Amino acid sequence: MPGDQTRSSSPKGGSAHRDDQTRSNSPAGGSAPKKISFGQDLSWRLEAAAFKALFAFLRALGVEGASGFGGKLLRWLGPLTGTHKTVTRNLRIAFPDMDRAERDRLAVDQWEQTGRTFAELAVMDRLTPESGRIDIVGLERLHAVRDSGRAVVLISGHLANFEVMAAVIMAAGVPCQVTYRAANNPYVDALIRQSRERYGIKLFAPKGDGTRELMAGMKRGESIALLVDQKYSQGPEVEFFGQPVNASPGAARMALKFGTVIQPLSVTRLPGVRFRVTAHEPIEVRDTGDKAADVVAGVQAVNRFVEDRVREHPVDWFWVHKRWPPKVYEALKAAET
Repeated sequence: MPGDQTRSSSPKGGSAHRDDQTRSNSPAGGSAPKKISFGQDLSWRLEAAAFKALFAFLRALGVEGASGFGGKLLRWLGPLTGTHKTVTRNLRIAFPDMDRAERDRLAVDQWEQTGRTFAELAVMDRLTPESGRIDIVGLERLHAVRDSGRAVVLISGHLANFEVMAAVIMAAGVPCQVTYRAANNPYVDALIRQSRERYGIKLFAPKGDGTRELMAGMKRGESIALLVDQKYSQGPEVEFFGQPVNASPGAARMALKFGTVIQPLSVTRLPGVRFRVTAHEPIEVRDTGDKAADVVAGVQAVNRFVEDRVREHPVDWFWVHKRWPPKVYEALKAAET
């Protein structure tokens, strides 16, 4: 989950301020830097310049204009891309009984939501609770976390504009760490960091899986915020929309290790570039003494939470991601032939 009152593992925007002719071959910066060619560096700089120009254009449009522009653009372009096939397959897996015409409409509508979310990144400093554009349900749960001084594991999925949840966590005063995968282009990575720093978010790209950094933060009473709905091939197999998926065990493992709860959040897009963020009932990960089974139970619980939210507002989810393993897509293809 992007967001929050976080610490960075390097100076502000540091991951992009390395020597121009070096770049780590690991997204987390965990391996020794390797020399890059002049051509690669030039390509990165040109890409970053285009990215910066796009952000400036979107900011000039204002919140409503930027969101609307992004939505209209991807609503037109998205269905023309190869990724649209992934979207339609995902919808058939998740909603096999849905009328085809309804699924087709949903496939197009979700592109508009995705386009709005990407465009809104440029104006996220204007989409904070102080802007009046965010309704918060269950704020007392976040205040309880803040006041307890005890770290919790905040989780959610790629719902609506998931960046908004980060702004709410920060505004609630919850000390929190958030990890992210650094962009391959170091100059674009700096711009992404800067866009989030405008509304108080400090990100860090951990070495390896980041466990050491996260654990150290939790010992200091800093919560962690994670998005848990993407494919993680090394994770345990659980069920998602009635089909097997491999999911990250990180949230469940951290909750068990620190004897704390998982605090789920969700965000729903409302008309007029407004949002509703909800802090739901905490998820308890039971410690029965069987660690492996307890972790799987916790992973299943968080994936069930995400599934429930997607079923409530399917247009808000990030359908462009290949969430299921190849065997599920292969079975779908076989059933269609």
